[in-house]
Amino acid sequence: MGKLDKLSVFISLVLRHKPDAAGITLDEHGWANVQELLDGINNTKRKIDIGSLEEIVRTDNKQRYSFNEDKTLIRANQGHSIPVDVELKEEMPSEFLYHGTADRFIKSIMEEGLKPMSRLYVHLSKDIETANKVGKRHGKPAILKVHSGQMYREGIEFFLSENGVWLTKRVDVKYLEQMNV
Repeated sequence: MGKLDKLSVFISLVLRHKPDAAGITLDEHGWANVQELLDGINNTKRKIDIGSLEEIVRTDNKQRYSFNEDKTLIRANQGHSIPVDVELKEEMPSEFLYHGTADRFIKSIMEEGLKPMSRLYVHLSKDIETANKVGKRHGKPAILKVHSGQMYREGIEFFLSENGVWLTKRVDVKYLEQMNV
C-alpha cells in the first residue's frame, strides 16, 4: 500500500469514525476544516500537504470525500458511525438495488434483514458488479437483490450519496432475494 493509500485510510477513519484521532472536530454536517485536518494529520507523525489531500480526494476510486466550493472544508460522503447529517436528499431508487456481503453473513441477514450495524445507513449498490466487489472485501462474496422500488412505494426512504452509493435505514427480510453468483 502506497503512502497516499495509507493516508486515505487514516482520513477515512478521521472523517467517518474518529475525528479525535487527528485532534479535530466535525460540524453537524460532517465537515472538517481542511487546515485543521492537515495540521492534525501532521501532528500524528504522518506527513501531508494540501496537494496530497487534493490528489487523494480526486483519485479515490470510491469517491469517499468532498470539498466545499473553496476547498476550506472537507467531509466523507457517507459511511459514518458518528451522528452527522451529510444533507442527503431523498431520491427514488430503481426497482432493484444490490447488497454485497460475505457468504458467511447470509443466514443471519436472511433471518434479520439488513441493518446498518456500526454505520448510520445500510449501503446498497446500483449494480451487481459493484455489489460483488464489496462482497469480495469481506470473504467469499454473496449478493442480495433488494426490492427497492417496492420499499419506496411502501414509504421507505432512500438517499443517494455524492459518490453514487444508495442508503436506507434498514432492509426487512421480505424485500431481500438471494442471488446466485
